[in-house]
Amino acid sequence: PAPLDSQDLPLPHETPKPQGRADASVPLVKLAVARSGDKGNHSNIGVMPRRPEYLPWIAEALTPAVVVDWMSHVLDPIHGRVERWYLPGTHSLNFLLENALGGGGVASLRIDPQGKAFAQQLLEIQIPVPQSIAEQFD
Repeated sequence: PAPLDSQDLPLPHETPKPQGRADASVPLVKLAVARSGDKGNHSNIGVMPRRPEYLPWIAEALTPAVVVDWMSHVLDPIHGRVERWYLPGTHSLNFLLENALGGGGVASLRIDPQGKAFAQQLLEIQIPVPQSIAEQFD
């Protein structure tokens, strides 16, 4: 068989775009659940919306740059960065925080060397949403 050309590979799935106007905001914890853990010196945070229709608003707000800013207190100032993947079958997002664990596991002197609490920290961020979504949580 002929080798695969980059044009033959599927394009990465794009997150759905929000429809309407965000005129309110709610903490991410109202819209999603999250879980985090370690991968050596890196941490990952999985974010799964409580309802699929929340995903466009979450994806719009939680860009890698926003997560870098929000989690800058754990990221290495020189080598820290954040990548994001969309997992369409689960309507969820996965974030990889590179160089966020101070060496990771037994090498780290941090209180949370495996990043188990990172998801809880991210769940505090405010997500802009339409008023109709915000009213669901009053």
